[in-house]
Order: sequence, then C-alpha cells, then structure tokens
Amino acid sequence: MLNDTYIRNLKVADKPQKHFDGGGLFLFIPKTGSKLWRLAYRFDGKSKLLSFGEYPTVSLKDARERREDAKRLLSRRIDPGLQKKLLREAKLAEERDTFKNIALEWHASQTVDFTAKHRNTVMFRLETYLFAPLGVMHIAKMEPQDVLAVVKPVEQRGQTETSRRLLQLVGQIFRYAVAVGRAKHNIVADLRGALRPRKVTHRAAITDPSKVGPLLRDLDAYDGYYPLCCALRLAPLVFVRPTELRAATWDEFDLKNAEWRIPATRMKMRQAHIVPLARQAVEILTELKEFSGSGKYLFPSIRTGTRPISDATMLNALRRMGYAKHEMTTHGFRSMASTLLNEQGYNRDWIERQLAHGERDDVRAAYNYAEYLPERRHMMQEWAEYLDEVKKR
Repeated sequence: MLNDTYIRNLKVADKPQKHFDGGGLFLFIPKTGSKLWRLAYRFDGKSKLLSFGEYPTVSLKDARERREDAKRLLSRRIDPGLQKKLLREAKLAEERDTFKNIALEWHASQTVDFTAKHRNTVMFRLETYLFAPLGVMHIAKMEPQDVLAVVKPVEQRGQTETSRRLLQLVGQIFRYAVAVGRAKHNIVADLRGALRPRKVTHRAAITDPSKVGPLLRDLDAYDGYYPLCCALRLAPLVFVRPTELRAATWDEFDLKNAEWRIPATRMKMRQAHIVPLARQAVEILTELKEFSGSGKYLFPSIRTGTRPISDATMLNALRRMGYAKHEMTTHGFRSMASTLLNEQGYNRDWIERQLAHGERDDVRAAYNYAEYLPERRHMMQEWAEYLDEVKKR
C-alpha cells in the first residue's frame, strides 16, 4: 500500500510508472512527472480505467474514498465510468440551461429584426435587472415566485412600466425555452395579475365631425416648412403611426399604382404594411416629390437631409395652430380615422388591418399585410372624399 511520504519522494523515470495501492487503485506517473490517480476495474467482462485526478490535489485519502465509492456502484451493477460521464453531462446541461445562457441565446436569435436601439434596450434590462438575481438559476427549475421577487420590488419603487416590461421579457425568454425543449412551462403565465394593471391614458384626438372640418382647414392653411406642411396634410389621409409617417422614404412609394409599402423593420409590430393611397394623397406626394424627391426622405429635417423631421416638429406645429395637448396629438389622426370609419359602418377587420394593429396569430400575421387590400383601397378613397366634404362644412 502507498503512503504520502513514498508518493512525495517518487521521481520521474525514463518510462511511465504505475504504483499500486490495492483494489485496482494506482498512481500513474508519465514522463511529464504528473502524479495521476487511476482505478482499474472490470465491467461486463471488459477492462476499464477511471481517472480520479492529480496528486496532491486529490490526496491519498480522497483517492481511496473514491475507489470505495466506485466499488459500491459496481456492487449494484452500475458502471462508475459511465456514471461519472453522466454526472459530468448533467453538470454541463445545468450550466448550459441557466436563465442567463438561454436569455443570451434568445437575444441572439430572436431579436434580429429589432432595431439596434431596441436590442440594446433589451440587453440593458437583462444586465441591469435580471442576470444578477436569476442568471445562474436552471431555467427548468425556476418558480413563478423567483421572477416575482425580482419584478415586484421594481414596481414598488414606482417603476411600474419597467416592472411590466421585465415580466414581459422573462415571458418571451421562457416561451423560447419551451419551444427549444429546455423548459416545460412558461411560469410567467402563472403571474397574471401579480402586478398592478396599467393605467390606460388615451391620446388626445378630435373625433367630432364638427371639429374635424376646422382642423383640416387649419392643416391646409398652415404656413411653414413645406415638407412639414405636406406631412400634416397627409396624416389624416393615411393615419399611420407618427414615426411611420415622418420617417417615410421615397423608395417605399409607388405613386403610379397609388401604394405605399412600409417594410417590417419600420413597423411597430414588425410586419410589412400596405397603405393604399387615395387620389388626394397621391396629389400631395406628387407635389412633394418636386421638393424632396432627389433625397431619401419625404420629409427631411430642415437642418439636414440625412434625417427626417422629428415627431416634436409635427406636434409643435399642432400647438402653434392652437391645439392643446388635451385636444389633439400627432397620434390622434389614427383615433380620428378609427372612430369615424367605425361610425360609418365600415368592416371592422378592414379598419384594424389598415391601422396595422397587432395580430395574435403569428402565422396569419406573416401573410396578412395584403389582407382585404381591394376593400381597403375602396375605403381609403371614400375616407379621403369624406374628409373633403367635412372640410367644406
């Protein structure tokens, strides 16, 4: 049997050495001089070797204990080498399937269509709020209370919107984990109602036809930077989101076919969107093309052609016309169209598709950008004619 004094005094030889301790345990010393513990054993009639590590990191006492552990496994017809491999693989899986690792996987593969700014915002939330408390947890072993313990204090500090965004983010990561077989259940679904409901604030909009007419006349009469004037006159005719309008580029427009195709990268819901253009809208765009058609943007900033006008530019124009923030916003043109078109009895599905509202069915959403296009084309022309009539009253 070996002892520590004997092991410490062992020298490197010209060829590898084996020094036996009994029961299959031996110290293997290659030409490099390392002192490595090995266990020789037989399983199912085959000779096998099991490594225990290097002396003195693994002491003689530790090596003997591991030998006895291996013998106990053999007595139960369990291969200690295979058992060690399975434990190592389980540990690697444990590390691979931590919340942080899966969150990083999700971010790399599922946010590629996000804008760079939004991707950075998502990563900031992960690093600032989620990785420290949740990062090392195995995602399949997490409980709803683990997540709530992170987002609830954020809400209690008054950051209610941030807390909701964090909960939404964790839910997206869990949906990904379930889809790739790394978790069985999206635990965020069990936290429905755990946070205070969002206080809905409706954007101000003019929807009374008797007030719509004066607003349209004010838009026509506004005297200022020409692209801004055109943007204001187009807003009620196309009723897209303010960002989608002000950042419009000429390559998105087909004036011959009276159509505006907004790419998915510029849409809030990341789905391409078609806006049929009424004759009145085409007339405005044809005139505008003489001014800005040689550049990228329909409505370039007054300071530089490399950026479009800002939302504040359009909003400030409304304020200068005398419309206070509780009366009208740039987003209000959408509410105006939605309210009045519904009141006039147009098919709700046509209206919702034209507003490019979110589609719950992701498969359907991928193909519905042209849905109801003939009907919407007809509706948009009648809407423009209605606005002309209201303007005359």
